[in-house]
Amino acid sequence: MGMTMMEKILARKAGVEKVSAGDTVVCDVDMTVMIDLQFATSWVQPLKINDPDKVAVIMDHAVPAPNVHDAIGGTHARAFARDFHIEKFYDVGRHGICHQVIAENGLARPGEILACTDSHTCAGGAYNTAARGLGPAEVYSILCTGKTWFQAAPTIRYEFTGTKPDAVSGKDIFLYIGGTYGDATNHNLEYGGPGLASIPMNDRRTIATQGAEISADFSTFPIDDLARDFLAAHGAAPDSYTAADPDPDATYAAVRTVDLSSLEPYVARPGTVSHNSLPISAIEKRPVNQCFIGSCANGQLEDLKIAADIVRGRKVAPGVRLLITPASQEVYKDAMRAGYLQDLADAGAVVTNSTCGACFGYHMGLLAPGEVCLTSSTRNFTGRMGSPDAEIYMASPATVAASALAGHVTDPRGELS
Repeated sequence: MGMTMMEKILARKAGVEKVSAGDTVVCDVDMTVMIDLQFATSWVQPLKINDPDKVAVIMDHAVPAPNVHDAIGGTHARAFARDFHIEKFYDVGRHGICHQVIAENGLARPGEILACTDSHTCAGGAYNTAARGLGPAEVYSILCTGKTWFQAAPTIRYEFTGTKPDAVSGKDIFLYIGGTYGDATNHNLEYGGPGLASIPMNDRRTIATQGAEISADFSTFPIDDLARDFLAAHGAAPDSYTAADPDPDATYAAVRTVDLSSLEPYVARPGTVSHNSLPISAIEKRPVNQCFIGSCANGQLEDLKIAADIVRGRKVAPGVRLLITPASQEVYKDAMRAGYLQDLADAGAVVTNSTCGACFGYHMGLLAPGEVCLTSSTRNFTGRMGSPDAEIYMASPATVAASALAGHVTDPRGELS
């Protein structure tokens, strides 16, 4: 029997002919990404590293430093980059959420393995990369040896058919999948099918990123013309990588067909997305206190454009806080040049520095007890964005922006027509 995308990548990087579900393999790692939080928690500088060209350091979660603890972590990161001659160092001013910076700089490449200490590293799967979040101890090991081990998981394939409606985004597609099929614990996710051509790269990144919310090991897309053009524009020429396509006779744990043309905007109710996401037409018009557009999933330039187009010339509802956090400094600058930030600020939004921000409940937008937030970020579990007595609904940037104007969770389709 043939191999899935993920089995092919693992086999190639382990130097073996074939990998099947259940096999354990030791693989070469092509890129190891370290984030600021790793340097701020129990950091011990290694004596040597395997290959500085295969390491990147990105300041992303707590930037600029909101407290002395994180400021000290920043000094550790700068010392590490200096001492080991890490050229791929993205300090304040070049910073951003690591998965956005990875995409902008071609660090996630087709057919390769990328490791990082952030749980949403699966975002790199949008570029046919075996990208996975690992613990700090394992990342230390990779720094020193250049290798890590994986146990190959069974793969679930999603076959996209039809054409994605303009009002449906990658977030909506993911929320449909999570709401319909639930968790994918100890499984890989593989996407493809004729409908893929209607899903732009930013939406593929959103879908791949959110694989972590249903506990998938890897979340991977194929390379097509859209992906090749994106990669070429971000430093990865077609002749510099070897993509991994699944074999026609690959073995899957399940093959599920998603008719994109039948979808509408979706919303996840508080607590989880697994079996907890509903079409916008079935969601109650819950009043909201805070609306957040940002994170590795939905702080991309395209997301900010969607929000700006909806709020332009209008005002955020009284009593609602609309927070906008571009995913990187590059996104911030591009959105500023395009006028999106002006439109958002004029509508009453607060535009913050590029960082993870409110998404992980650390700074710049925590929730008080009893408050309701509608977020386009990655997670909606209890206590994620502040008080455990707050409620977090999750939706697309379009739904979040439209709801900020309405003052309650609302269908964005009337605003997008």
